[in-house]
Amino acid sequence: MTDLYARHQAVLPDWLATYYADPIELTHGEGRYVWDAQGNKYLDFFGGILTTMTAHALPEVTKAVTEQAGRIIHSSTLYLNRPMVELAERVAKLSGIPDARVFFTTSGTEANDTALLLATSYRRSNQILAMRNSYHGRSFSAVGITGNKGWSPTSLSPLQTLYVHGGVRTRGPYADLGDADFIAACVDDLRDLLGHVRPPAALIAEPVQGVGGFTSPPDGLYAAFREVLKEHGILWIADEVQTGWGRTGDHFWGWQAHDASGPPDILTFAKGIGNGMSIGGVVASAEIMNCLDSNSISTFGGTQITMAAGLANLTYLLEHDLQGNARRVGGLLIERLRAIAAQHPGVREVRGRGLMIGVELVRPGTDEADPNGAAAVLEAAREEGLLIGKGGGHNTSALRIAPPLTLTVAEAEEGAALLERALRCIQ
Repeated sequence: MTDLYARHQAVLPDWLATYYADPIELTHGEGRYVWDAQGNKYLDFFGGILTTMTAHALPEVTKAVTEQAGRIIHSSTLYLNRPMVELAERVAKLSGIPDARVFFTTSGTEANDTALLLATSYRRSNQILAMRNSYHGRSFSAVGITGNKGWSPTSLSPLQTLYVHGGVRTRGPYADLGDADFIAACVDDLRDLLGHVRPPAALIAEPVQGVGGFTSPPDGLYAAFREVLKEHGILWIADEVQTGWGRTGDHFWGWQAHDASGPPDILTFAKGIGNGMSIGGVVASAEIMNCLDSNSISTFGGTQITMAAGLANLTYLLEHDLQGNARRVGGLLIERLRAIAAQHPGVREVRGRGLMIGVELVRPGTDEADPNGAAAVLEAAREEGLLIGKGGGHNTSALRIAPPLTLTVAEAEEGAALLERALRCIQ
């Protein structure tokens, strides 16, 4: 045990999770690589939980942060803030939501918390629909709607939550159905549920479930849900904290895979937009955003230094077509990992899109989740020089792969080879 880890344990909560039996201290990074305090180099396939979206130490972001820090770092939302207005203008336009308004927060948790406040206030209802296997943050309201007991430490909640089928395609009661029948069954389940309760305020859903193991429904499910929701006046909140900014390759936002019934009423974002700086936010139409009838501010949401980082990062992402890179390189990586998985009886499925890839593990010869195997592969990958994540719900165990969107083909091949060696530990 390192001295720093001992100090960590002595002063921080026991429930503050760390990776690895002997956690590592990352001291610096460049591009898609990071180094620890012992000088070991790693290919980063997790990006600070999908947060280092473009690259470590991206010069354009570093320069913007440094220059802004030399002028003013912070003033709060009580004063006009040019970088905040400029980033809000760009996000509003990109969101696809008509007459959009943007509120900046410091995290995805806070963004989802704000979205729930807006939806329940607008609809005058404290009832929320959420997806099984979902994760929406660690605040009191967010854990209350999270459909993953491993990340929901209390049953107490200011909201009444009802859980809907559909977030996991290859497990559960409808797994054996074809895509069209799967969607129809989930829609029937939603209609039946709504027949038993007063109309909820909103459905909140991740287009691709992040902590749940990068699972997703067939394209079009949420569009079909939206038609039912509209009949009851129920809002749709798209939690894009992990799926936004082009990570899925095919789309800029995850909801665009379900766009036949139009955009969501409320969109939340965070993580990648700041490339490591603390930015979250909510986008909604003016009618919904302005429904609150009391004053509010944000001390740290939209502060100048984070907005400068966000502007520089977004500009880089768009000018270098990182969405296209995620589609191209991510497609190659998924196919490479599927070829590897075919040789490993402990791999049930390789799924995902773009640079958001899940590798689901099972005990060989069964269909049972293998959390111990996932932990072992995580450790083995680190020994090989590769950082990955893990997740999954009550009956799944998945490795989570989400590199920076500037990943090259050569780095994708390198990472796949390192993971192939790590997977040998569960054979």
